[in-house]
Amino acid sequence: MFEPYIALLLLILIVGGVGLVIIILPRFTAKRAPTREKLLPYECGNIPEEDARGRFPVKFFLVGILFVIFDIEVAFLFPWAVIYKELKLFGLIEMGIFLIILLIGYIYIVKKGGLKWE
Repeated sequence: MFEPYIALLLLILIVGGVGLVIIILPRFTAKRAPTREKLLPYECGNIPEEDARGRFPVKFFLVGILFVIFDIEVAFLFPWAVIYKELKLFGLIEMGIFLIILLIGYIYIVKKGGLKWE
């Protein structure tokens, strides 16, 4: 009854084991030499001017959220492209409607100034 799931269970166990090895092994094998410079928030050579947990402008998060939303919507184009020949004209019209709605949303965001970084 559960025979088809044995391969899945085996895969989960192998992936979990590899993940644990990747996390635990460096604790025993890595050379550690903490210095004052390495313990700073950045290792780029710049001295931090303020706390790393400072506040970010809301605009930063708005642009990030908009990127994620449009990125996910564009991800819907891939399955459509895979079965485009099977959908024929109906699929083309449906995707056209989807893209028009996406374009209207994008124009709305541009008009409201959601992508202006000032």
